[in-house]
Amino acid sequence: MKKTPFTDVHIASGAKMHEFAGYNMPVEYSGIIDEHLTVCRGAGVFDVSHMGEFWVKGPKALEFLQSITSNDVSALAAGKAQYTCFPNDRGGIVDDLLVYCCGPEKYLLVVNAGNIRKDWDWCVSHNTAGAELENASDTTAQLAVQGPKAKEILQRLTPVDLSSIPYYSFVTGELAGCKNVIISNTGYTGAGGFELYFYPADAMTVWNAVFEAGKPEGVKPIGLGARDTLRLEMGFCLYGNDLDDTTSPIEAGLGWITKFTDGKRFTHRAELERQKKEGVTRKLVPFEMTEKGIPRHGYEIADKDGNRIGTVTSGTISPCLKKGIGMGYVKPEYAREGTPLYIKIRDKNLKAEVIKAPFRK
Repeated sequence: MKKTPFTDVHIASGAKMHEFAGYNMPVEYSGIIDEHLTVCRGAGVFDVSHMGEFWVKGPKALEFLQSITSNDVSALAAGKAQYTCFPNDRGGIVDDLLVYCCGPEKYLLVVNAGNIRKDWDWCVSHNTAGAELENASDTTAQLAVQGPKAKEILQRLTPVDLSSIPYYSFVTGELAGCKNVIISNTGYTGAGGFELYFYPADAMTVWNAVFEAGKPEGVKPIGLGARDTLRLEMGFCLYGNDLDDTTSPIEAGLGWITKFTDGKRFTHRAELERQKKEGVTRKLVPFEMTEKGIPRHGYEIADKDGNRIGTVTSGTISPCLKKGIGMGYVKPEYAREGTPLYIKIRDKNLKAEVIKAPFRK
């Protein structure tokens, strides 16, 4: 298994480790519920150095990105980021990702760890514009410092005014004495905070500084288990569960990142535009259990008569709500808020209800 710059400190700290996307990653430290609540109430630190980073540069950078991503990259000013996806040529999604605009001819793409090779091959094979591409995944480390106290902790380590960085914006500056750190007001938890990108040589300097600065707030390291429960409470999609090569962004409720602006000709635009106008045969919906039960990925979703109408894509017990929550694809007529659903759990159809995300308000 591959290591991140923090793997040894995870092991030394007693983390429960497991393979993820080819990396030896921490699943939990003190327990998923404790870590989840730590992030919601204070601050936690996630090692997300396994994520992929691609630089796109040169005079053809924007043209390339407009042709390969669903969102309108031309709307980005320097210092802004956007959520988007790579549509494939069958109406599905190659991956979902973030695009950072560092300037008119310099962009950073942050992709999912399990899709680095697939995404890189997709970008290279679709680079008809002639943009300059660089896979910097192995030379970039990343920490996500998340929670309502994250800003206060990080402000002690940087001269950058963190309050001046709006949501989905970033600056490049000094942090913990390290130069050229990308400080981004983004995250996958819904609890607020920042994502930090820096050179692997600075990894332990940043790690140690964050934990020293965060002692008064009780900052803790957080594993991938709580990362998943936190994103699910917000209704954020996970590639491989809620999104994949067969799910379209329109089906997944991501029409807001699928822009059909004049002059933007991205992969399979015509089919996605048709779906937007004519509708789809299934929709991704958030639901919560109204009977006691834990929905899991792959469980069957049924109507009141027991007829199969969909499949659970993500599910867990919400640490904040203390009830089962999940997401799944269902026929459109069952997607309206308040619609009763039935989740087949251990041969029983247990009642649930479609709600409006996020689960954690």
